[in-house]
Amino acid sequence: QVHLVESGGGLVQPGGSLRLSCTTSGSSFSINDMGWYRQAPGQDRELVARRTSAGNTAYADTVKSRFTVSRDNAKNMMYLQMSRLTPEDTAIYYCNVRGQYRSGLLYYPFNSWGQGTQVTVSS
Repeated sequence: QVHLVESGGGLVQPGGSLRLSCTTSGSSFSINDMGWYRQAPGQDRELVARRTSAGNTAYADTVKSRFTVSRDNAKNMMYLQMSRLTPEDTAIYYCNVRGQYRSGLLYYPFNSWGQGTQVTVSS
């Protein structure tokens, strides 16, 4: 299986920046796409940004031009650079990875989530 760990969250003032990291671990797996989601209190989890293995990206309208998703293929890590943060960006941010892992001679799909990292934007 593939395990994910997010890091980089914290408290930041409005207008500030943060960079979240997502570290993947496991063996014999390949990644199709990776994404960041967030969930604010009392709200559903929503897509923030996704990036395919081909480098195509998609962003929620609320974060376009402020957030950038990137990936380090060699390290199997993903990042979310967040700038011009507002209180509305306060949420728990989750990393999500979809791909295949090998078990013996067979490949199986996986859809893994991290435990989340809190981002709080407040003065």
